[in-house]
Amino acid sequence: MLALSSNLLLTAFFLYLAATIAFTVSITGKKWRNKKGVEGNRWGTFGFIISIVAFLFAMGYFITRWMVSGHAPVSNMFEYTTFLGIMIGFGFIIIYAIYRSNILGLFTMPVVMLIISYASLFPREVAPLIPALQSNWLKIHVITVALAQGVLAIGFVAGLIYLIRTLDFTTKNKKARWLEFILYVLLCMVGNNILGTGFNLVGYESTFSYVNENGEEAQMQYNLPAIVGPNEGTLLTEGRMDALFHVPANIIANDLNTVIWAFTIGIAIYWLLRLVLRKPIGGAIQPLLKNISPQAVDELSYRAIAIGFPLFALGGLIFAMIWAQIAWTRFWGWDPKEVWALITFLFYAAYLHLRLSRGWHGERSAWLCVIGFAIIMFNLIFVNLVIAGLHSYA
Repeated sequence: MLALSSNLLLTAFFLYLAATIAFTVSITGKKWRNKKGVEGNRWGTFGFIISIVAFLFAMGYFITRWMVSGHAPVSNMFEYTTFLGIMIGFGFIIIYAIYRSNILGLFTMPVVMLIISYASLFPREVAPLIPALQSNWLKIHVITVALAQGVLAIGFVAGLIYLIRTLDFTTKNKKARWLEFILYVLLCMVGNNILGTGFNLVGYESTFSYVNENGEEAQMQYNLPAIVGPNEGTLLTEGRMDALFHVPANIIANDLNTVIWAFTIGIAIYWLLRLVLRKPIGGAIQPLLKNISPQAVDELSYRAIAIGFPLFALGGLIFAMIWAQIAWTRFWGWDPKEVWALITFLFYAAYLHLRLSRGWHGERSAWLCVIGFAIIMFNLIFVNLVIAGLHSYA
């Protein structure tokens, strides 16, 4: 059953790739003519249908893994990140059904694949739940948060499209440089996936002994060469790279090491593309968007966030506080994940206030959409992996 679950997810991944191709053709390919000579383009419809089929296969993975594990498969980084990718695909289906935006599909499908492939770098073993997670609130809280973040991700994609469509890349300016930085961060995730997959294929592993945050001797495993080592760490594996420096016990060193490698390989990929394209990456993409209405994309991003925000408030704060009271006998404890969930909530609340009360439409709204999702990903990747806290079991 577990093998079936993995195969269903792999099939979904390639279907998302097929949807990406279909949406690409819908934007760049020639239009068809029917018998009456009227021009049309069905590739967008094909891409939408394929994305629905991909979502169904992905949910097949989710259901079969749930059957194997006996609990909702959202309890560790592989399961949650995979489910987040699935929910981004689901959010796209909802928004596309309303707006029929092919360019949204062209940008969203690669994001879904990027998130799912990133999840595959984490351990995939099915493990029993620790006592703190043995509650029905696991599926209620986490599934609601993932759904909310999936819909909010569509707002990010639409905001990114708006900025690439409208910014001037022919001159050096701060806005274009910031957008290039955002594209660079996305390339860091691509590079991290490539690098992690490569070292996994060759079976790279190294082990350090170290002193953890409780002052106890422990061991930490690395799947990438060690740039940064754990607190008072000693390399135990012969023939492997030793750490260049070490971090305090409250920092999860092997995950920080992965983040450093991701940013390093991202720099290499970004400048390689710049050399090939001979222009900013945003400027190279911009011609694809010349027929896109900025106003329509702006409205789309707002609608996505208007749907996702109340879902996040419900799952990320209300359900989370109820579960925290049950599990830890307090509603709020200023754990790093709790703090960043609150920051995310307040940020999107400010976005809606500024848009509805202060008239922040267009470019300013698009920047907020992009920054909001950056906060979500920072919480998922950096806070969840690098900073030790009550949620570190994830």
